[in-house]
Amino acid sequence: MSSIDTLVTNAKLYAAQFTAGGLPAPPATGVAVVACMDARLDVHSLLGLADGDAHVIRNAGGVVTDDVIRSLTISQRLLRTTEVMLIHHTGCGMMSFTDDEVKAQIEADTGLRPPFSLEAFAELDGNIRQSIARIKASPYLPHRDAVRGFSYDVAEGTLREVTAPLELPPTPTGARTAQAVAATGPPSQRRTDSSGIRNDLPMRTESSRPACTSR
Repeated sequence: MSSIDTLVTNAKLYAAQFTAGGLPAPPATGVAVVACMDARLDVHSLLGLADGDAHVIRNAGGVVTDDVIRSLTISQRLLRTTEVMLIHHTGCGMMSFTDDEVKAQIEADTGLRPPFSLEAFAELDGNIRQSIARIKASPYLPHRDAVRGFSYDVAEGTLREVTAPLELPPTPTGARTAQAVAATGPPSQRRTDSSGIRNDLPMRTESSRPACTSR
């Protein structure tokens, strides 16, 4: 008997005592969870979720890809979820390789290089913050205020929240101007910019422009 055969047998036992057929499709908590597919991460047990409580969207690394945005768009717009919870974890296999390494192996085996990103990453908290930023930047999602990211410790069974770094207040316009002059020098000392274009020419003002004449 294969492993799938065993799982099918388990499904028959589950159906024999199934009582949740009347649950509504919209999740009761209004939450969509985006998590890594790692087998050590039992999302429902960890969060105390019952059937019908939340959408759980999983992939390798729990990274926010275009397909995750697709699922969240449907979750929010059609099934009334309003919060997003991201769960990555320690010891993730996505930190053990680089995209180029695995793509090169696949190309050597098949002659084809995958066109899609594998989304490997080197730093856990940074990747969680990037996933939060991708959700907050998506114009397709109507609910982007309640987005929170967490790291699950596979050795301890604990959950730790990863907060986004504080945003610095905008610099006043006058201060920005002073900083720019200090960094580049007054106009008389500037010759070219990074593209090689001269920028030491006098700025044309309205009074210095030639008057238009009718032809």
